[in-house]
Amino acid sequence: MATATDQLVGYGLVAFSLVLFVYYTIWIIILPFIDGDHVIHQYFLPREYSVIIPVVAGLLLVLFVGVFITIVMWKNRKPAKKSD
Repeated sequence: MATATDQLVGYGLVAFSLVLFVYYTIWIIILPFIDGDHVIHQYFLPREYSVIIPVVAGLLLVLFVGVFITIVMWKNRKPAKKSD
């Protein structure tokens, strides 16, 4: 059974993910149909970032996965046998 701290962290991550999903969905799907001078535009980043942020996040994810795999393979390698 998970402890209260584990559950709290889990709920926090789910809430953060939900807020991020709703923000990004409004930013990408709904905002282009609202006039550019509307007050809601001040709460969102410029549209260029809607592409830049996911690309950078994806590249960082690939980088961290690659580094993790490299470290695991490096630690699990067996020393080469010397022939006498």
